Amino acid sequence: MTPTALHHTAHAWLAAGRAVIEVHVLAHEGSAPREAGTRMLVGADDVVGTIGGGHLEWVAIETARGLLASGRDDAVERRYALGPSLGQCCGGAVTLRCQRLSAERLAAWPRPAPRFHLQLYGAGHVGRAVVDLLRHQHCQVQWIDERDACFPAVPLPPHIEHVCVEPVEAEVATAPPGACYLVMTHEHTLDERITAAILQRGDFAFCGLIGSQTKRQRFLHRFERRGIAADTLARLTCPIGLPGIAGKEPEVIAVSVVAQLLAVSSS
Repeated sequence: MTPTALHHTAHAWLAAGRAVIEVHVLAHEGSAPREAGTRMLVGADDVVGTIGGGHLEWVAIETARGLLASGRDDAVERRYALGPSLGQCCGGAVTLRCQRLSAERLAAWPRPAPRFHLQLYGAGHVGRAVVDLLRHQHCQVQWIDERDACFPAVPLPPHIEHVCVEPVEAEVATAPPGACYLVMTHEHTLDERITAAILQRGDFAFCGLIGSQTKRQRFLHRFERRGIAADTLARLTCPIGLPGIAGKEPEVIAVSVVAQLLAVSSS
């Protein structure tokens, strides 16, 4: 679950009057399942989020539900050496704090920056498969298509915005510096206009164009005639996806491309 989604869930639980314990990873040392700042919500009959699973999480849930049953408002803070204390193979240590969540404590939660800002052009099969995966990633997405009927009727999470606009290539100028772009529309001419706008802007972290090596070469020749610099053209990724992942099904392409975005944002 993304930090934004966890925050929305916490707000909804508090608004509904549900008692909830916040399990917060205060610090981690060495090899640990999750890093400092990770949070999990524990209710009487539900758990949302994760601090890494395994025995550590089971102990944390038991501690949190003990606090709920007691009605106490004080915090329980403890350091766990994962190997000696819990029998986990991780060699590190984790410090957890369990405390009843309030509106004031929720308001103090930090809002971490998204892993990446993505402009995704195209609401076809691959575009929809990419969005399905990004529902659970901490990112910011503008999903852009000129065909409103192609967007799914199901609600999108808060970090994914669908944009129906014409001409779509004008949206390139609205992205923040260092954004990522995926271009996979229903028309090659539209792909070309959007990709040209991205390359002419130049300040992208990733520009991925769906298609074959033949499409790449044809587009590169056209972009050269537009005067786009060779070093910028070299940064165009086409075909998209991590090397070595075979398959042309939309879902396979989507997994490969999302992994590529995560790799770019982690470098």
